[in-house]
Amino acid sequence: MNRSAAASLSRPARARAATPVSLQHTGALRPAIGLGVASLLLLGLAYAVATTGLSAALFPVQAEGSLLLDNHQVRGSRLVAQPFVGDGYFQARPSAANYDPMAAAGSNLARSNPALQERVAEATRAVAAREGIAVDEVPGDLVTQSGAGMDPELSPAAAAVQVKRVAGNRGLSVEQMQALVKAHTQGPQWGVFGQPRVNVMTLNLALDGLKNTQAAPGATETTTR
Repeated sequence: MNRSAAASLSRPARARAATPVSLQHTGALRPAIGLGVASLLLLGLAYAVATTGLSAALFPVQAEGSLLLDNHQVRGSRLVAQPFVGDGYFQARPSAANYDPMAAAGSNLARSNPALQERVAEATRAVAAREGIAVDEVPGDLVTQSGAGMDPELSPAAAAVQVKRVAGNRGLSVEQMQALVKAHTQGPQWGVFGQPRVNVMTLNLALDGLKNTQAAPGATETTTR
């Protein structure tokens, strides 16, 4: 066989090798589409419905956002801080996001940053003047922001330095106010994790619910809803 004949016989083999493989011909397209649709239904629909249903059944309050109601009106959430204006309220930690839950964030300033040091020093002086205490008696959580900027909880010490001011503006005794703070103080999570803490949201709403008390003139709740 001459060279030209051998070359002509080898051309079909080379043509077959160069022909692109079709998914339709191999039967791989249909299983791929089926897997995609099954994953979409399982992970995008069934999983979402199952977790939503289970959370509503097992944790109905938490699933709705741990909302705080007053006469069937939503006043806020026990998980999200909001500002309360006036000397008749306990004040929460400062917020880098201005208490806006849609923009929750920390300041992202390092401890060595002069801007952070200056801001903390200024806030410490302001809190000391407001509460009538010495600068070195101001708890750190009253002048520093949490990581999310929406922390509704304070240390018992941070609540304690505000007792005298709030009691005086509410027409209550210091002992009554201390008892109310104690009633809203939680221990460490499961008795092990974290530190004791006071929820400022529930504490302030409890203050508004007390009989025979008065808020300071101009004391209003400012919400971010």
